[in-house]
Amino acid sequence: MKALKIRIEGIVQGVGFRYFTRRIARTLGIKGYVMNMDDGSVFIHAEGEEEKLRRFLDEVSKGPPAAVVTNVSVEETSPEGYEDFTIRYY
Repeated sequence: MKALKIRIEGIVQGVGFRYFTRRIARTLGIKGYVMNMDDGSVFIHAEGEEEKLRRFLDEVSKGPPAAVVTNVSVEETSPEGYEDFTIRYY
């Protein structure tokens, strides 16, 4: 089990990015959460098997059709043991 902190920048709010991310995560069996940030980016905490995380990262790096991703930052972190993948609101 691995975990990643992912920050997606660009035109990523108001384009269905969180719902897209949740759908991909649940399809791949990824646990964690996604949330919009005050600076206009999207933050994701994702946990799962390495290969599934790699596929997940490939998908969220593109985003949904209306998104324009300009930067993706990834940092490995410790798994926290989430049981589902949810959308968080700040």
